[in-house]
Amino acid sequence: MRAATASSAASHTDFLGHPKGVFVCFFTEMWERFSFYGMKALLLLYILKYHLFGDDAGFDLLGAYGGLVYAVPVIGGLLADRYLGMRKAVVLGGVLLVLGHLGMAYEGEQARIVDGIVVRDEGALQVFYLSLALIIMGVGFLKPNISTIVGKLYAPEDPRRDSGFTLFYAGINVGALFASLVCAFLGETYGWKYGFGAAGIGMIAGLIVFIWGQKYLYGLAEPNDPAKLRERVGPLSREWWIYIGSVAGALLVWQLIQRTWTVHGAMHLIAAALAVWFIWFLVRHCTKVERQQMLALVVLIVGVLIFFTLYEQTYGSWVTFTDRMLTKDLFGMTPGNYQPGIPWAMFALAASPILMVTALRASDRGNGGLAKAAVIAMVVGLAIALVHDVVLVPQTAGSLTFLGAFFIVVLAPIFSWLWPWLDRRGLNPSKPAKMAIGLVFAGLAFVPLMLAAQSAGSGVLASVWWLVLAYFLLELGEMCLSPIGLSAVTQLSVARVVGLMMGAFWLATAYSEVLAAQFGKLTSMEVLEGETFDMAVAATRYGDLFQLMLWIGVGSGIAYFVLSPLVRRWMHGVR
Repeated sequence: MRAATASSAASHTDFLGHPKGVFVCFFTEMWERFSFYGMKALLLLYILKYHLFGDDAGFDLLGAYGGLVYAVPVIGGLLADRYLGMRKAVVLGGVLLVLGHLGMAYEGEQARIVDGIVVRDEGALQVFYLSLALIIMGVGFLKPNISTIVGKLYAPEDPRRDSGFTLFYAGINVGALFASLVCAFLGETYGWKYGFGAAGIGMIAGLIVFIWGQKYLYGLAEPNDPAKLRERVGPLSREWWIYIGSVAGALLVWQLIQRTWTVHGAMHLIAAALAVWFIWFLVRHCTKVERQQMLALVVLIVGVLIFFTLYEQTYGSWVTFTDRMLTKDLFGMTPGNYQPGIPWAMFALAASPILMVTALRASDRGNGGLAKAAVIAMVVGLAIALVHDVVLVPQTAGSLTFLGAFFIVVLAPIFSWLWPWLDRRGLNPSKPAKMAIGLVFAGLAFVPLMLAAQSAGSGVLASVWWLVLAYFLLELGEMCLSPIGLSAVTQLSVARVVGLMMGAFWLATAYSEVLAAQFGKLTSMEVLEGETFDMAVAATRYGDLFQLMLWIGVGSGIAYFVLSPLVRRWMHGVR
């Protein structure tokens, strides 16, 4: 009822056909994703090159971090739903993220090898681990709740809801797109602290926009039961216990992230426990139809797990492969005697919050011309900066991760037209068929990299365009998978355990990070002091991994095609 009322009231103060709160959430999530992916693009390279971790240890840390960053939102979402409310959860998450990203900017002394032993700045490493923990907890509170706010801004029957979420997810991809071009480029070109610092400043911008834009949320993000939140439990209110608990959680994660085997082991145990519970629940508490729908859901969740195990190679083995064995300049149009400058995207991004605030305030005053002009200026500025930074600036291994978000931005409008077009003709593939197509494309994405590894084995860097083709194929796969996932959970799960199944979905995504890291370790190269990097040996190891990923993706895709008719019957009419 509250959502419907707010949506109706807000209809008089919409902007570009949507509630203004959507644009506040758009910018908050854009900057959160900017900081998150900017840091992630640098993470593996930073620990390998600056702190001189071996490849195995680097991949283990990357897997533990990725696993926790997708697992903790299950807790953050539950606390916000039951007690804290979305607004306070997002602000708490934003503050933790700012502290974490700025902490990452503290480098300390670079590790060095003395008499064959790696000597590291242990104090700086502890700051690094604590910063990772703060980021993990921050994402846990912010990520699951910002999208919930978007949903509350529309009445359940509002026909603009789907396009509103499309606009919101565009913010995610814009943030991810520019994150690599700015943060990774600065970190690898000028110093790691500048890349991590830029990520922190981006998150500050997002937090400021969210706090400033509270009036456009119409009170929909407040706690469900404020009295319960204020209720004292011992010496403090329940709200303060949640804040203290979040800090304690960060301190716990600080210790866990240093012992990656505990995180990996916990993930395996959780997966086993969920499997046992699921079998028990199917046997004891489900009707035949419910049992079959739940089985169909698990098949789809497993498909998502397989896909993201392949996909997350983009921040692991793909990054080290690009760094070691590929050229970096996409177009060869860098001016002669080029000296690295500041990415133009920094200026366009810095102007974007000012322009968005100007647009919303102008709309409040009824000045639609100024509001639209501000939005156009923002879009044009970002587009010009993107072209400049991609075409005229040599990329780095980390900055080239922008390709994933770039192809999502390019392909999303095509696929958003394609699925309804196919549906009108009775040709729209079922969920399991789309899963199969996505897995096949994910597997095929590794073919260009196999060819690149083969080429680089001769000792000459392979063309970066092999990587571009790999990303294109991978994102075709993601576009096929994107209609599946969370919607399948809500449609197929038994209603009384839908929350638990939603948690299982996110834990499957977390588990894929751990698995991706273990596969990435197959490419590990430990180069001893005084030795040179052996391109031929590296090419063989990368080629073997890429071939394995190819067979996993294509093989799984074929299996899903075969299972598709059965799974479709188990879904009992759910599309």
